[in-house]
Amino acid sequence: MTTESIGSFLKRQRELKAMSIAEVSRVTRIPAATLSSIESDHFDDLPGEVFVRGFLRSYAQAVGVVPNEVLARYTSSRRVVFVTPLPTPTPLHAAREGQGRRFGVAIAFVLLLILFTLALSIVLKPRGHDMPKELSSVEGSSLDFERPRNA
Repeated sequence: MTTESIGSFLKRQRELKAMSIAEVSRVTRIPAATLSSIESDHFDDLPGEVFVRGFLRSYAQAVGVVPNEVLARYTSSRRVVFVTPLPTPTPLHAAREGQGRRFGVAIAFVLLLILFTLALSIVLKPRGHDMPKELSSVEGSSLDFERPRNA
């Protein structure tokens, strides 16, 4: 008992509908080269599992086959295992380099804050209050003349 491959099954269904690959490509918007790869069962030439499953679903709908049956046959024939990739641990050197960058940014930020505060204090410093007392006071001793007292 030989089971028909998915590609040959879809090709046979397409031929029963009297459709060309170009017609299926136009209906599904799947490139003709991709449809040829599907019919030849060259799934490894296609972009990825998500795309392959989408292509198979669209192809099945275009030729009048229940998409879930085609996807079930594909999954059982390929024994596809969906594995989520684990995050790769960062090397210790990269972690230290990241910490060093953060430390450098923090130092630069503190220095800029100090410079900004210094510039702000110079700009906003009140004028006139920093003159010596003798020059700024009208009632200073140098401006007052001693008047002779009339007795």
